[in-house]
Amino acid sequence: MGNFFNRRQILQAATVATALQAAAQPPSQKKMRLGIVTGISKGPEATIKRVHELGFPTCQLSIGTLDDAAVAELRAALVKYGVEVTSAIAGGPAPEIYDFYKGPETIGLVPSQYREARIARIKQVSDIAKKAGITGVQTHCGFLPENPNEPLYAESVKAIRTVAQYCKENGQTFRCETGQETPIALVRVIKDVGLDNVGVNFDVANLILYGKANPVDAVELLGPYIMGVHAKDGLFPTDPRNLGREVPIGQGKVNFPVLIPLLKKAGYRNPLTIEREISGPKQTEDILASKAFLEKLIG
Repeated sequence: MGNFFNRRQILQAATVATALQAAAQPPSQKKMRLGIVTGISKGPEATIKRVHELGFPTCQLSIGTLDDAAVAELRAALVKYGVEVTSAIAGGPAPEIYDFYKGPETIGLVPSQYREARIARIKQVSDIAKKAGITGVQTHCGFLPENPNEPLYAESVKAIRTVAQYCKENGQTFRCETGQETPIALVRVIKDVGLDNVGVNFDVANLILYGKANPVDAVELLGPYIMGVHAKDGLFPTDPRNLGREVPIGQGKVNFPVLIPLLKKAGYRNPLTIEREISGPKQTEDILASKAFLEKLIG
């Protein structure tokens, strides 16, 4: 009996040692990939070709309406150029006015007068994304109320649950993009929606542009829910009517050298998707500069 007990102790000790050794191992060091946010106005082939030529393996794709022929072209282009669309972005229908006065009345699923049209649009994008093999859908949900006792809060939660459930049935995650609400309000909404496919597209600059939080601080709270990240930079608002100003990465208040290690520590390994909300040659110039900047940080 004594020998058996000793053997059992030895086996238990070995098991515990193995478990402790495994726990001490660093988490997967899978390297973060980079991507860009892009529309599809120039057609699927040209859009995905540009992503590839800029040197990105992933993108987030803003989708309006695509017929089956365009979806087939998109799928073919993704294979041809080796690009992955990590999420489909659903926006509109208009109006969407991005400021502090008209924004609460026009953006996302919160405003009751536009809610049904926005729900229909998100469902439409979800269906298109499913045909294209895209497993994530995201949108701005709007200025989610800080007060959970407001009737508008419950209405917004119900609307998000409706579209998230639809995406779940299509085999997709649903991602609420940060910006118009504080991080704690967004977490409250996600918990109240109560579906396991709901998370966050962490637009780090939006938290600054809307004056809602420092993204470095927000990682601790939002970390478990982050499914995508917009790499973007900006300045805090100084005009009470208007958002802060977006600027090229490295010129704003987002502390990327601190932020990226915190994202890794939180277990985030999905792409950093560069968003530069201007057009023309300067957009391309800034995107490539951002790419070089971020590549040094992600290792």
